[in-house]
Amino acid sequence: MHMMNQSQSNFSGPRDEDDDTIDLGALIGTLWRGKLIIAAVTLIFMLLAGYYAYGIAVPTYRSTAVVVLETKEDSIVDLQSVVGGFSGDSTEINTEIEVLRSRGLAGKVVDRLDLVNDPEFNGRLREPSMIRGIISSLRSTLTFRKSKAEPQHESDFQKMRIRDGVVQSLLSRVSISNIRQSLVFNVTVETESPTKSAQIANTLAELYILNQIEVKFEATEKATEWLSNRVSELQIELENAEKKVSEFTARTQLVSIEGLQALERQIKELRDRIEGAALSRQALEARLANLEAAQTPAEKRDAAQDAALTRIFSNGLSSATNQTAFDLRFETVLGRVRSDLARSSQQLEALRTSETELAAQLASQGQDLIALQQLTRESEATRLLYEYFLTRLKETSAQEGIQKADSRMLSSAVIPGGPSAPKKSRIVAMAIVLGAMVGSGLVLLREFRTRTFRTATELEHHTGYTVIGQIPLIPARDRKNTLKYLEDKPTSAAAEAIRNLRTSLMLSNLDKKPQVIVSTSSIPGEGKTTVSLSLAKFLSGLGKSVLLVEGDIRRRTLHEYFPDMPRNGIASVLNGDVKFADAIHRPDGFGADVLGGEKTNVNAADIFSSDRFKAFISEMRDQYDFIIIDTPPVLVVPDARIISQNADAILFSVKWDSTNKGLVEESMRFFHNSNQRITGLVLSQIDEKGMKRYGYGGEYGAYGSYGKGYYDS
Repeated sequence: MHMMNQSQSNFSGPRDEDDDTIDLGALIGTLWRGKLIIAAVTLIFMLLAGYYAYGIAVPTYRSTAVVVLETKEDSIVDLQSVVGGFSGDSTEINTEIEVLRSRGLAGKVVDRLDLVNDPEFNGRLREPSMIRGIISSLRSTLTFRKSKAEPQHESDFQKMRIRDGVVQSLLSRVSISNIRQSLVFNVTVETESPTKSAQIANTLAELYILNQIEVKFEATEKATEWLSNRVSELQIELENAEKKVSEFTARTQLVSIEGLQALERQIKELRDRIEGAALSRQALEARLANLEAAQTPAEKRDAAQDAALTRIFSNGLSSATNQTAFDLRFETVLGRVRSDLARSSQQLEALRTSETELAAQLASQGQDLIALQQLTRESEATRLLYEYFLTRLKETSAQEGIQKADSRMLSSAVIPGGPSAPKKSRIVAMAIVLGAMVGSGLVLLREFRTRTFRTATELEHHTGYTVIGQIPLIPARDRKNTLKYLEDKPTSAAAEAIRNLRTSLMLSNLDKKPQVIVSTSSIPGEGKTTVSLSLAKFLSGLGKSVLLVEGDIRRRTLHEYFPDMPRNGIASVLNGDVKFADAIHRPDGFGADVLGGEKTNVNAADIFSSDRFKAFISEMRDQYDFIIIDTPPVLVVPDARIISQNADAILFSVKWDSTNKGLVEESMRFFHNSNQRITGLVLSQIDEKGMKRYGYGGEYGAYGSYGKGYYDS
């Protein structure tokens, strides 16, 4: 707990690594450190591109034929429908481009130029490579039995597949483009032969123009055939319609609109007469009723309104003669009225019968006239259709064979003077750019995937603690030679790094210099024991009394450095089995006392948690200037944290470019949970060549390139 206050100022807390801000300077620095990788990858890409462009790539030649599309306004023969020109809108232009790219047109080019027998388009005719030959042999072996049972028609299918493959290969070498705001098409072909490229481009353009004529000719033939059939059908329909008109006229009375109108007038006049006859009859019926209703002579006189009867009545009816004459005259008048009424009824009935007959005649003739008009109209319509299609048939027949293509060759393809591909300089330039991008990507990917520490700044940024020591890799074959190296080369970079660590440790707390120092790490193999040994040696070099205690009693690593250490160690001292002086080992030339570990049945954590260990440390403080305890790794056992409760300073070693960041974070969490703070970090086993390889070689600490003049290598 003595080291709590002195280390508090060294801890600033871990930085926030989730910041999304891109540090442009750090990015450029990373790329600069990886410049050798970027240069190597770029060089490889450049060499590969040069080898491909100048050694492997087959030169190809490009030739272009120019075709112009003619619109309706430009067409010499103004044919409509199947023989008309194009309007020149974007839809038709795109349609013609697709026609030029069609497999049908390409197939005609293949057949005319016999490209099936050209190895450039038919891969089966090429000399097979070694790998392709092996694959073909294996395929032939595996399909040998099956091929025996194949029917004969498979060969035709195989030929069709070969031709389809050649057509597809040709289409891959043909490009069609339309010049902007024009009706001009460029037909470009690229092959391995300059003559072949020009020949294919010209053939494709010629067949395209010829295909337009053939399509129009076929369409004209189909139109002529259809019109001929239609004219024949209409001729038969016209004959049948005229025959129906003749037959209908023959079996019906000839009628006309004028005759029907006259008949309607007759019916109207007849209806007027019927109306008058009806009125006359009504008058006669009323008079007859009055006559029959009269009883007295005066009433009879008034009802009869007859002059003779009135004269007889005026002469008087007193005599029997006058009375008889009056009665006879009245009966005569009554008989005459009855006779007129009968005659009027007969006349009215006759008029009505005539009206009915005329109305029936009018209706019948009207229906006949409608039917005749319908037949006549059908006949006329059929005649018009017949005459129209007959005219179109004559026009189409006359135009057959004079079709004009909608396109014409504006300029033929010429044999190119040089290859169009590969563009060697462009390939190399693109390879250089791509190589630089891939190299940069690899450098950034390596940096992104790096979960270790390569610089003190990076370690401080990640943990929030100060790095007080940076120790390079000591070139010793085994652990026993580590101390010998430091002794033989006291001015080496490693020795100076230990001295720097010693100085930084002494200055970590000016109020009270640390006396009990714990050296630990996350996992084994990070150099904590080397730090303990080196620090003990160099502290004793100052004339100080130093005790090196082996806190890792499970592994007893110090026995590998000092094989002749006593059998009894710290456990026996704490148990009182041996005296402290008997357990101490004083190696020759080391300058510090060593208290080693030993095998024991008691758990190490229990030993270091005991009051006896605390009392032992307190006693050693009085005997030694410095007590250095080499403890086990933090993530393996809890011994380091238990021992640190009695320490003034904690040194935490992190192996350069090896220890995972997650392990360091977990170790920091263990110490924080125990309310313990680390005095300083030691970046150990730094590989100078590795630093140079990563691009850090002239920038940091004792392993910088500028330190060579000060250190003994």
